[in-house]
Amino acid sequence: MALYDIKKLLSENSYPGRGIIIGKSADGTKAMIAYFIMGRSANSRNRIFERFNYGMRTKAFDESKLEDPSLIIYNPYLSAGDIDIITNGDQTNTIYDYIKEHGEDGFSFEKALHTREFEPDAPNFTPRISGILYYAPENTFRYKLSILKSNNGDPSACQRYFYSYNPIDGLGHFIHTYKCDGNPIPSFYGEPEEIELPNTAEELADLVWNNLNEENKVSLFVRVVPLDGGERKEIILNKN
Repeated sequence: MALYDIKKLLSENSYPGRGIIIGKSADGTKAMIAYFIMGRSANSRNRIFERFNYGMRTKAFDESKLEDPSLIIYNPYLSAGDIDIITNGDQTNTIYDYIKEHGEDGFSFEKALHTREFEPDAPNFTPRISGILYYAPENTFRYKLSILKSNNGDPSACQRYFYSYNPIDGLGHFIHTYKCDGNPIPSFYGEPEEIELPNTAEELADLVWNNLNEENKVSLFVRVVPLDGGERKEIILNKN
């Protein structure tokens, strides 16, 4: 089966919303993560990404213009030892806190997310998308993705989907909150899209950032982890 072209997926979709990419570099030596946010409202666009000691957070670019922070201010990325957690909401902390309290038994990601559901932003009921990477000492890793969403726009039931992957050289999986723009905005459906990945953080950042809709893109975070224990590379790009 042919891989999706990430350039085409992004450039031909004016509003995929928020997106997570996880996979392995083309040369097979690095784990790769990308997370982007977009916005249609002034409140959503008034954001930047900011790194702190064990994670990355969103914050208001202009604090005086911040309206409702409940669904736009959160930690998209947190590090829990040899585990990286990346999500589109405060469920990052739900997963992190669950692992810290209960340990990692192989299903902590799923157990934590069974306590959460889609965002309460009717009529969109934006899905919660989440990813986790587990690094092993033998120069490898594995990863999972998840989406929690309403039942085709019906908020009376939360549908939870989980995907578990062993990495393949040059292959990434891409999941995003919305299938496309609309009113209400249709949720992503189907399995995460399989895409080709490059070799470096710079290449991945350029590929994603330069193909996001110019009017709606807000911020991008890229993290690349050499599997031989080399120096990790991170890139943050903010439109503001």
